[in-house]
Amino acid sequence: MPIPAERRAAHHDRLTSLTSIPTATGHEHRVVQWIERWLVERPDLTAARDGIGNMTISMLDARSSKRPLLITAHLDHPAFHVEKVDGSSLELTFRGGVMDDYFQNARILVHHRDGSTTPARLIERTGEQEPFKRFNAEIESAAKASPAEFATWDLPKSEIDADGILHAPVCDDLAAAAAAFAAYDELRLARDAGEPVADVRLLFTLAEEVGFVGAIGACKLGTIPEDARLIALENSRAMPEAPIGAGPIVRVGDRLTIFSPALTKSIDLVCERIAGGKPPTASQKLDQAPSWKWQRKLMAGGACEATVFCAFGYEATCVCLPLGNYHNMANLDAVQGGQEGAKAEIDREFISIHDFDGLVDLLVGCGRELPDPGAMLERLDRLWDDRRFVLDTGEGRT
Repeated sequence: MPIPAERRAAHHDRLTSLTSIPTATGHEHRVVQWIERWLVERPDLTAARDGIGNMTISMLDARSSKRPLLITAHLDHPAFHVEKVDGSSLELTFRGGVMDDYFQNARILVHHRDGSTTPARLIERTGEQEPFKRFNAEIESAAKASPAEFATWDLPKSEIDADGILHAPVCDDLAAAAAAFAAYDELRLARDAGEPVADVRLLFTLAEEVGFVGAIGACKLGTIPEDARLIALENSRAMPEAPIGAGPIVRVGDRLTIFSPALTKSIDLVCERIAGGKPPTASQKLDQAPSWKWQRKLMAGGACEATVFCAFGYEATCVCLPLGNYHNMANLDAVQGGQEGAKAEIDREFISIHDFDGLVDLLVGCGRELPDPGAMLERLDRLWDDRRFVLDTGEGRT
């Protein structure tokens, strides 16, 4: 059943709210507080934190003979950790991957423990000092009495424009988390209506932007059941062959590895089930494509937590949203390519609401049923049995 317009609107409101929350590696607590408020309104759910702070959410009465399905997203975003405050001067380290060009005289917003903010500007870089880049910044107004915790780029809050594009300080990965919440609410409604729903759980990890630290910890600490299947959610840099607006992306791999083929194929089958057909091949016209759109791509512009889960022996794959202004870097293609006159400017990330809605649909479909993809060898055997007759004439043999 299609999701009604009023519930779509509620999902979009949650999306704009969540992607406006300031977050940083090691400072994900404000997003966690948002999740805790979301949970209070849903007494049928239970949450658990592991030893490093990763959060797992599950349905209290979930019963299934099949393996649990974990939908995962990370809660941090590239940003600054405040190392020291001396009057109006700040010492910062940056946790995440952003090109050096984008830091020059950039405006930032310092977040204090009491929730207040102070504007500041980067003054200079003070050296590599691994593992993180270090900067000095100057506070532009009177410093708050409350201790400074972290700093983000100084950007407007989230909004959806008339063309259906979400512009947000943090799409990566809070837009994916918002899709997970939306899908979970839809699955709860289906379960309450007596419809079959699998044992679906949500896993929210910390410190992804500095090397998948939370995901690695979840594997090492036994946070994830041994027989679990995992769908890692991401926002991946859009490419010409993977454009914004063409639907959510079933990501077959990243720049490091290829994900679990059988689980990836199962998600493909869910896409076909929702769409009512397959994408057109080269022998078909484009107008024969289903109206519900999705993409299947490698997305080698970065890496994601599915690589971690696969490395630890789990069956895992990724579904992502194509993302503009990756890690808040506007004009990235031109700046990266050294194009003359290209300005390295910090701006909000952006995604398509059409793609977001498609991701929610896909996650709901996966939570209802993940079909058996079948063995490839069996499919090839059927092709052999059905079509080997074309070789029986002997013509063309030497």
